Amino acid sequence: MTRKLNPIRLRNLEQLISEAGSATKLAKAAGTTSSYLSQVRNQLPTKKGTPRAIGNGLAEKLEKAMKKPHGWMDDPRDGNTSGHEHNAHDGPDLRSLHPLISWVQAGNWCEISDSFAAEDGFELLPCPVQCSSESFVLRVRGTSMEPKFHEGDLIFVDPNASADHGKYVVIRLDESNEATFKQLIIEEGKRYLKALNPDWPNRIIEVDEEATICGVIVFKGEVV
Repeated sequence: MTRKLNPIRLRNLEQLISEAGSATKLAKAAGTTSSYLSQVRNQLPTKKGTPRAIGNGLAEKLEKAMKKPHGWMDDPRDGNTSGHEHNAHDGPDLRSLHPLISWVQAGNWCEISDSFAAEDGFELLPCPVQCSSESFVLRVRGTSMEPKFHEGDLIFVDPNASADHGKYVVIRLDESNEATFKQLIIEEGKRYLKALNPDWPNRIIEVDEEATICGVIVFKGEVV
């Protein structure tokens, strides 16, 4: 049968994500990536400027992965019978999607953010709180910030948020091209970085003027 590219597929995609348990699980079952599924789900623009859609090939993969009959992705359900232009799914707003990047990329984000494009293969994640469009996501490494932050947790970092005393910041020190993650302490005009783990060696270090604050943590997503 000839598949029509319409909002029905986006609504049916949301149902499959719900049935699978998450977009990541659905992507794995269908043999695609969660990053690509996120781009399709939120209709991010292609290089030609047209919104990404659920093509025939992806539709068939999704149907097979979830044991749906051929053509299921094009069947209207839940009263979705119109072709009116509207936001056809309950996914996150495109403006709240931010790339999951490496710690090396975080250290240079101010330089590379302008050239970032959704087509570059980043996994895009929605931020549950308000943050700027330049925000990015990191996966916590190590144990220096336990017990508040654990390895594998996702932290959303906003370069435009104010780096005030007591805030958790991602910062690039002058001797490294990678960023690190600590609590910012400001006392008597001097800046310090504090590790939360009481067993961490050199828990508090002074930050020199060459260090660059890459952003402030505005939200944490825990690994479950």
